[in-house]
Amino acid sequence: MTDKSDPKTQSAALDYHEFPRPGKLEVRATKPLANSRDLTRAYSPGVADACMEIAKDPTTATRFTSKGNLVAVVSNGSAVLGLGNIGAQAAKPVMEGKAVLFKKFANIDCFDLEVNQTDPEKLAEIVCSLEPTFGAVNLEDIKAPDCFIVEDICRERMNIPVFHDDQHGTAIVVGAAATNALRVAKKKFEDIKVVSTGGGAAGIACLDMLIKLGVKPENIWLCDLHGLVYEGREEDMNPRKSTFARKTDLRNLDDVIEGADLFLGLSGANVLTPQMVKRMAARPIIFALANPLPEIMPDAAREVAPDAIIATGRSDYPNQVNNVLCFPFIFRGALDVGATDINDEMKIACIEAMASLARTTTIAETAAVYKGEQLAFGPDYLIPKPFDPRLTGIIATAVAKAAMESGVATRPIADLDAYKQQLDSTVFRSALLMRPVFEAAAKAHRRVVFAEGENEQVLRTASAMLDETTTVPILIGRPEVVAVRLEQAGLSIKPGVDFELVNPEHDSRYRAYWENYHQIMARRGVAPELARTIMRTNTTAIAAIMVRRGEADSMICGTVGQFSWHLRYVNEILQEGALAPVAALSMMILQDGPLFISDTQVNHQPTPEQIAETVMGCARHIRRFGIEPKIALCSHSQFGNLDNDSGGRMRAALEILDSKAPDFTYEGEMNLDAALDPSIRERLLPESRLTGSANALVFANTDAASAVRNILKMRGDGLEVGPVLMGMGNRAHVVTPSISARGLLNMAALAGTPVAHYG
Repeated sequence: MTDKSDPKTQSAALDYHEFPRPGKLEVRATKPLANSRDLTRAYSPGVADACMEIAKDPTTATRFTSKGNLVAVVSNGSAVLGLGNIGAQAAKPVMEGKAVLFKKFANIDCFDLEVNQTDPEKLAEIVCSLEPTFGAVNLEDIKAPDCFIVEDICRERMNIPVFHDDQHGTAIVVGAAATNALRVAKKKFEDIKVVSTGGGAAGIACLDMLIKLGVKPENIWLCDLHGLVYEGREEDMNPRKSTFARKTDLRNLDDVIEGADLFLGLSGANVLTPQMVKRMAARPIIFALANPLPEIMPDAAREVAPDAIIATGRSDYPNQVNNVLCFPFIFRGALDVGATDINDEMKIACIEAMASLARTTTIAETAAVYKGEQLAFGPDYLIPKPFDPRLTGIIATAVAKAAMESGVATRPIADLDAYKQQLDSTVFRSALLMRPVFEAAAKAHRRVVFAEGENEQVLRTASAMLDETTTVPILIGRPEVVAVRLEQAGLSIKPGVDFELVNPEHDSRYRAYWENYHQIMARRGVAPELARTIMRTNTTAIAAIMVRRGEADSMICGTVGQFSWHLRYVNEILQEGALAPVAALSMMILQDGPLFISDTQVNHQPTPEQIAETVMGCARHIRRFGIEPKIALCSHSQFGNLDNDSGGRMRAALEILDSKAPDFTYEGEMNLDAALDPSIRERLLPESRLTGSANALVFANTDAASAVRNILKMRGDGLEVGPVLMGMGNRAHVVTPSISARGLLNMAALAGTPVAHYG
């Protein structure tokens, strides 16, 4: 909820919902409807064929309709957030928001359904009648005990998953947080005393889950607004709450908090006092989850128990217990195997996957979203962050596997590894295209040296390389700086164990390095003293010397500084024989596929010979990704209609290529629109050797190439892989400071691929 005392915050929230168009959702068609042929297929008469197939076999509805990826978010508005019973219509912004989260985090389509029905049995009847439309149902913000009744009826009668997120989503995230909190506190579920406040749907579900995880029922004490739930109490009781009634003379929270290992709060502000915390067990675990104000503020709890392990429902404190960590991914796995239910096995699989993910090293993509936060497993990092892109693949795969093993999957997945890779490719857009490169790199054992080894992006890339490749990372950096930055980033990798660290200020090979460099540069104005200085201060030059001496197979530099500055030292030290920088190639991953662009960096105004070399290099590199090249030579001139400089150079390059008779498709010179739109090209040059849209664009100068690359990246949602430095036999790559974390890992995989793989 927004802060009611801040009119600006309220206004911003309302504007967000109203502009530029009301609401947070729209419906878009997934099939073309551009002509009469499309119309006959989408509607009459073609639609009848799909209808009859489903009539013959109802399971084919997931083949011919959107049902298999469609969830209903259903509420009657009787218990909305902390707002209470505000009614179905007032609940609509929340349900729309839930649908947005489904789409954002798991690419699941949703309809939000706000139902004016307070009778739980009638509400259940309405939900059950919707089964033909949806692949699953998410019940939301329905008060207790009505929510139990609705879910029980729906689960019994429906053959699709029905999941009340307020109950089970909260219970799953609490279960994962508790699993890791106990690991930190060195305690076990079966040994702990649990005291809980809040006898609503979420509270009861959390206690049920804790029992499934090993907590003994006799060690649970439940309190609500009226005090302790005890045997014989009649006020505000229901069958679910009665399960936790204790036979005792104790009557309130203060009576039962003594020696508690875990406090679980799903109630209201300031319920737990510092004096109560003092009386809890050593290293207490406090889950104060009431929103917006928790049962106790973390600072107040730590004043009396500095070793307390604390989680809240707030985003401004560590360990936010947020259902978005669970529901999109558990539904993703359930839908993909056609589960008929979301059972306990699937929920526990979700808990184990989530808890395990928090114990792994945080990847750079997550760190970039939560910049400045410590994301290393421990008291302040018990569960993953919602924007950790690994959640989809890890949790959905675990859930799908559990559904199959527990017998509720109607469409089992044969290859779970391939399924996880497919899920990863939806969040890491480069994953699918980079797979051939990673597979080739996995079969090699190459050493890649990073010139900017103190850079956090590089440190994270080195950590990821150990998980995803067999390439050995070598980092150049000062040991004390690297140690501090590893700690700040929460990375567990260690120099000398997981990677080699070269200290530019003190290395036993220093003399050999500067002498090698001086030997290369002695007649190019570099005196011995300058050579010594460069080998102490210039990490790009050091990396290049290491590659030249065979101490590394490839180098990556450029995360800091100008491309041309780095390229100078690559040229000076590594250019020899046939090895020379030809051009820089960038693969831009767009919504409709990859588009390769060159030369973005190396030759500002290339000659025809350099253009032809660039085209040949592009073809070799494009095939590394399992793609057949279709290369357009781009110019302001179009098939000879202008006698300008770029057109002339492109025509001359075309002649050179024709004389070589290469085994790939190329065409030019042409405008960019003709390269990408075959209908334009058909009108201008019907006999063009290029068919369809070009997948690679070679430009006559770096200004044009770099401009197109940057426009696609900044305005076209393009994800860049590269730039790849062609012509250097994979011995050196110069990236740019704008490279993403995933992009740097991709470049490491490219550098870790043997040169023979270039074709």
